[in-house]
Amino acid sequence: MRVSPWIARLAALGLLLAAGGVLAQQAYPIKPVRYIIPFPPGGSTDPMGRMIATRLTERWGQSVVVDNRPGGNTVIGTELLARAAPDGYTIGWCGASFFSTPSLMKLPYDSIKDFTGVTGVARQRSVLVLHPSVRAGNLQELITLVKSKPGEFNFGSSGVGTNTHLSGELFNQVAGTKMVHIPYKGSGPVTTDLLAGRLQLSFQVPITVIPFIASGRLKPIAVTGETRLAALPQVPTFKEAGLPNFGLTSVTTIAAPARTPRHALDRISREVAVILTLPITLEFMAKQGAEPLTANPDQASALIREEIARYAKIIKDAGIKFQP
Repeated sequence: MRVSPWIARLAALGLLLAAGGVLAQQAYPIKPVRYIIPFPPGGSTDPMGRMIATRLTERWGQSVVVDNRPGGNTVIGTELLARAAPDGYTIGWCGASFFSTPSLMKLPYDSIKDFTGVTGVARQRSVLVLHPSVRAGNLQELITLVKSKPGEFNFGSSGVGTNTHLSGELFNQVAGTKMVHIPYKGSGPVTTDLLAGRLQLSFQVPITVIPFIASGRLKPIAVTGETRLAALPQVPTFKEAGLPNFGLTSVTTIAAPARTPRHALDRISREVAVILTLPITLEFMAKQGAEPLTANPDQASALIREEIARYAKIIKDAGIKFQP
């Protein structure tokens, strides 16, 4: 049977287009990738994002550019991610504030439908620290003291709905205390007032307070997680200290706009999984009080849904209302 030249040319063109598509997938990324972090540079979240961006750049030979877009309780940067082209060249940080905001305010995007999970990054632990003037040497003494003075103790957080805020609210629920929440705009002001004694306690990312613990300016009581921190081996876990049902770890993932091509998601996920095994990464995370969290795109999407539900329960039980 003789095939017409016109049909033959169409078939050849189809093969070329298919081959081009396969090559494009294999070559990803072929241009810089934008990594949106909805926090200001230099905060407690920024170093983790920059570490991942640096390692991806090294492995790909293609720039992964951190784009800090703070504001609106992370809504400004997150909306930029939701509205970005779903082509694999825009990804973004996805953590505690991402998970809590759906239960706190009306959002200009759908936190589940407008995003897809890409990969896991870390489980961030926290340490409960006191100003030295607080007369408690361990967790049980602190709980007894706070219960004896309901409403007189305050705890500072990086803002409404952050992990440092919800940790304090969960502590109130589990320990039966009535501490007052004082929100700040970031961890820096919290630490300043904690050191000055204007705050009595706070749940902080370890890297933020380790220098002040070492100098005796802050008193550590307990850390979240199943094991003690290598950087703070003298500090017991909450379970060891007698509060086994407490411990809010902050999950960090990477997300992308919904409908981002699967080949791009898989490539990023595979690369980050390798990065999370590197000694230099493990050392960096240990200093941050974090643990690697590997997850493929399907697992990352499931994790996002689970975390949104988990934070929703804490917020509902505590009766938290957002105050801009």
